[in-house]
Amino acid sequence: MDSRADADSRADADSSAEVQSPVDEDSSADIQSPADSDSRVGVQSPAGPDSRAGAAAVRGAEAVASGADAPVPPPAPRTGVAALSPRYQVAVALALAVVGVAACVHLLMVFLSLAPANTVTKQHGKAVEEWVFPEFEQNWKLFAPNPLQQNIAVQVRAVMRAKDGGLRTTGWTDLSAQDGAAIDGNLVPSHTQQNELRRAWDFFTATHSADNRPVGTRGSLSEQYLRRVVVMRLYRTYPADRDGVIQRVQIRSSTTNVQPPEWSHERVSDKPIYRVLPWWTVTADEAAGGVR
Repeated sequence: MDSRADADSRADADSSAEVQSPVDEDSSADIQSPADSDSRVGVQSPAGPDSRAGAAAVRGAEAVASGADAPVPPPAPRTGVAALSPRYQVAVALALAVVGVAACVHLLMVFLSLAPANTVTKQHGKAVEEWVFPEFEQNWKLFAPNPLQQNIAVQVRAVMRAKDGGLRTTGWTDLSAQDGAAIDGNLVPSHTQQNELRRAWDFFTATHSADNRPVGTRGSLSEQYLRRVVVMRLYRTYPADRDGVIQRVQIRSSTTNVQPPEWSHERVSDKPIYRVLPWWTVTADEAAGGVR
């Protein structure tokens, strides 16, 4: 009896040990230890330093955005018209407007002088001519089918009143030769040296007959323009403070044919042909040098 009871009690103890111990140990190990350790490591340890670094970064970004710590660059200096005071800016704007309007009017006048006859030129032709001629006249002789084959020189002489009151007549001064000497060897000759005297003479011959009588309404204007040009040029050769004041001038042209090349059998005269104009009295403002 006792032996059987002991055996039964030992069997119950063994069975309970075999069933309960492994289950309890595995469940405690699987549920408690890894979960507790992972939660402590993953949540507590890394979260502290990262949160402090993130907060510092946010504060730095906010400071940069607000510009509290960043230095303020100085404003860029103003240049050009913007650097002027408002009063002078208005003056510059008005000056540019005047220049722009004048340029547009000039282009319109030149266009009307070249355009065929129309309603505007019929009503305002005189105003157009006074604006364009003689300084801004357009010349198309360069495209002529038979170009000019002559050399035309404009020469002038003058009657001058000296400081002692006496009158004397100068010799003939070749103004065209002076222009040629100034242009020869000059890579960038001025428009005045090339065209002023030549265009003045062309303007005169186009508005005068062969006997030097004016033809049309621009005849007197061409005489005045040519006279002023030669008086201005004479004062360069004969200064008033040295040689006196110009009283009268006489102009002539010397026309010489351009000689053909050596291989040509053509023969042309090489003698100059002169066209002499009458003496012109110099006006008071011209004599005083007012046309310089």
